[in-house]
Amino acid sequence: MKGRLISRWSARSVMALLWLLHLLPLPVLAALGRGLGRVLHAVAHSRRRVALRNVQRCLGSWDASRQQDLVREHFEYLGRSLLERGVLWWGSPARLRRLIQVEGEVDLAARTPGHFMWVVPHFLALETAGVATQLFQKRHVTAFYQRQTNPVFDDAIRQGRLRFGHATVHTRHDNALKLMRDLRQGAAFLNLPDMDFGLKDSAFVDFFGHSAATLMAPARMARSMGMLVQPVLALMRPDGRGYVVKFLPPWTDWPGQDDDVSATRRLNAWIEQQVLAHPAQYLWVHKRFKTRPPGQDSFYD
Repeated sequence: MKGRLISRWSARSVMALLWLLHLLPLPVLAALGRGLGRVLHAVAHSRRRVALRNVQRCLGSWDASRQQDLVREHFEYLGRSLLERGVLWWGSPARLRRLIQVEGEVDLAARTPGHFMWVVPHFLALETAGVATQLFQKRHVTAFYQRQTNPVFDDAIRQGRLRFGHATVHTRHDNALKLMRDLRQGAAFLNLPDMDFGLKDSAFVDFFGHSAATLMAPARMARSMGMLVQPVLALMRPDGRGYVVKFLPPWTDWPGQDDDVSATRRLNAWIEQQVLAHPAQYLWVHKRFKTRPPGQDSFYD
């Protein structure tokens, strides 16, 4: 009990600090975030090793020096994403509209009468995509989120993502019927397809030349419900002055006639293209290859 109380007190202190920091101009906050990232790169040995191992596996044609430079730059963006989270959770709608530049058909979901899915890969500005789908278009949004073990952080994430009143979130442990109810009631699905959740509802699909446990649900759901699918990419501006959320042209041929594995491979191939275009901003600290095929050794031992 004492440990949990200390943990909650520490979490509340972190949230109070984030709230104070969100009042700073974004370029100042971005500079502080880059500094935090340099510190994390120096002290977070385990996550640094995970990021480097992922980069080595996915970008094996790069020399070692370039791979290490990328990981350093990635941690600077990671530090920014942590500190700038407060702006997305507590910044006024007017401020966020100034900071977030949207490109493409942001209102496509609102203009589509049938079922709709956004596919949003795990780049470090991912939180910004959720904000953009609520501030720049009118269709209700439903999504899964990863429940946090610390209840203070969990509450902050939920409140931050629900504060505009146009979204519903469910944990992956919730009954899927809740998500289906939202979809039947007209919500658009914000889908995050590229994390390793183990083999349940997944298959080993190629990602940068390696087998990666990948959810089949996006392809299955899009096919069974006749969903229009629009890919979305959220990025931080390198100058620290805001974000760009790209609502790209919809995939009118996806999943098409492909089987689920082939359709998911096409999805992974698209994510690979985005990673190569913006390598420092992808979530390299996630153990994307944690689940291995039978008989294969761990990438991270």
